[in-house]
Amino acid sequence: MSKSEPGLTELTEYCDDCGRRTPHNVSIELKTESSKQTNQEFSREPYRVTECASCGDESFQRMNDA
Repeated sequence: MSKSEPGLTELTEYCDDCGRRTPHNVSIELKTESSKQTNQEFSREPYRVTECASCGDESFQRMNDA
């Protein structure tokens, strides 16, 4: 396997910046959506965060959107 080809356990996704499928690092992050101090603890939402391992481009997607 060459260095430019992902391994079997790597997650590949399409990268708009690279214009092709590349290995990505994926994580879940809780983001606070309210700017009001009184209810910030109740306004956290899970986001899927992907980072292209080739160019570093990041994208965020809210997980519980209908």
